[in-house]
Amino acid sequence: MLIKLYFFLVIFLLLGISMLYLLPRLGVIGKEISDKLCYAPGIDLALSYFMLIPILIGSLTARWQGVGISLLAEFTSLWIWIFAHESLHTRPKSNIHSTLSTMVGKWRNHLAVWITALAIPLFWLVRLAEIVVYPPLTWLVKLPKYETKEWVNVSRQKFEGLIGYDLIWCLYCDWMTGVWSLGSEMLRNVESFWCPIRFYSDKKCENCKLDFPDIDNGWVLPEGNIEDVTQLLQEKYTVEQEKRSWFGHSSRKEK
Repeated sequence: MLIKLYFFLVIFLLLGISMLYLLPRLGVIGKEISDKLCYAPGIDLALSYFMLIPILIGSLTARWQGVGISLLAEFTSLWIWIFAHESLHTRPKSNIHSTLSTMVGKWRNHLAVWITALAIPLFWLVRLAEIVVYPPLTWLVKLPKYETKEWVNVSRQKFEGLIGYDLIWCLYCDWMTGVWSLGSEMLRNVESFWCPIRFYSDKKCENCKLDFPDIDNGWVLPEGNIEDVTQLLQEKYTVEQEKRSWFGHSSRKEK
């Protein structure tokens, strides 16, 4: 049963890859669908097909063994795609992975790249929070809404010279940075709305201010008191305010 499951999932994934390859070549409608799959929510559906659905099928079929088989099938189909893509395209004289391999060593570079794949579940959890956790806050306390597709999308497939191995990892980073950046933006609103108090650790403030600029843009000093916090909240937010964004957000700048 496990062998059948493995081959079924490999075929399932390769069919999905083939469809993505064929869509832009099916006329205007096919190209439109292909473009929509490059940004949210289309990209969520596309990546679910390749990452989540095989694991779901595997777990329902053979529990934990099925999960292992599904991951093996994903790994197999990925390498088949890499070899196929590199054979169908003219390889540039130099590429990212070979250049970095000369710096740090081939096996070290490749192992390090694959270790980053262990973070994929984390990014899916962040994406899930963006879809499920944050939207109710825009209705309940009027935190600002976001055009998700402006953050969660991929476009590096359009960059000339990215072939096979380089392309798939650059697309991973493309998706990853968008998901993380949107999550960080949402968290800036959450922190400034509910907890606008600087940390006692100056080092922590220094480390965090890149992602949370309001640390140096209005948060109450740790030597302050709760009255200072309530006064700050009354200054930064009003009952009539339509979007309660973090303090340094561009929407707050005077026009």
